[in-house]
Amino acid sequence: MMRHLMLPVAMMAIAAAPVPLAAQIPAPIPAATAIRQAMEASAAGWNAGDLARFMAVYADDAVFVTPKGLLRGEEAISAKYRPSFRGVGNARGTLSFASLEMRGIDPRHAMLFARWTLTGPSTAESGMTTLVFERRGAAWQIIADHSS
Repeated sequence: MMRHLMLPVAMMAIAAAPVPLAAQIPAPIPAATAIRQAMEASAAGWNAGDLARFMAVYADDAVFVTPKGLLRGEEAISAKYRPSFRGVGNARGTLSFASLEMRGIDPRHAMLFARWTLTGPSTAESGMTTLVFERRGAAWQIIADHSS
């Protein structure tokens, strides 16, 4: 009889016990924070001369708008940028982004309006970029890039 009473008491104790922190699922990073971090990592890749790191923010099926038309896919976009990467830095200068506005489209999509700046030893270039991001798994990736 005592054994029959012990089982329900033990089950209630287990159910009431706090869940260890390691077992708790972390809250997702807000889109704006995750996208800002992804853009900072991409610029760091550019500045280090690391094409793969720069391109990590792009989805495999991203579309990039150029004055001559559309580039489709990460490989085509990489080919456009590859000539300026030289392993240590980038021939075009140091890249930075200034976020101007972020707009949520839906829970899986967001649009970033930003200013990019390339600073070289004797020149500086600047322009605008509109980027559409999609949440894919835990990462936010660029699916459309229109930079001018």
